[in-house]
Amino acid sequence: MTGAGFDPAFIPGISVPAPAKSEEVADAQPEPPESVESAPSAKAAARPEDSAAPEETDETDETDEATDGEGPDDGPVFEASDRRAKIVADRKGVRLRLDEESCEFRWEEIAAVETESPRFGKRYTITVHTPDRRWYPIEIEAAARARFQEWDAQLDAVLDAYFEDGSD
Repeated sequence: MTGAGFDPAFIPGISVPAPAKSEEVADAQPEPPESVESAPSAKAAARPEDSAAPEETDETDETDEATDGEGPDDGPVFEASDRRAKIVADRKGVRLRLDEESCEFRWEEIAAVETESPRFGKRYTITVHTPDRRWYPIEIEAAARARFQEWDAQLDAVLDAYFEDGSD
């Protein structure tokens, strides 16, 4: 069960990035075959061949996942970052990171994306709004104010490609 009643640290929308989990699983799987390969018996010699085939399919699956996750060939990608914060918006959704905290939103979980640039200064604010009336702002410090227009254009391209606002 999830929720604040069961886990006081539960915050909706904040989750561990999925690729990190698949890497941990991939790292854990090759270790048992290595110990099997080190055994000198004939049965152990036959097992690595059998276990090699699943490893190859796992690697193929990981390669497919990596290809799916890269996304630049599939459509527009928006990425902005500074020394502390980072935002990535692509075909999977929007991912926010501030220091060591991160959260990921699929496009179905997003009600609106709002941008704001101050009249003075170089802090670009992006706010992700969810249907349950929560919002998650993140500020990115730009090297120059000219980046604001570039980031707006890139984010608009991603939103036009992947975000359905429900007015259709």
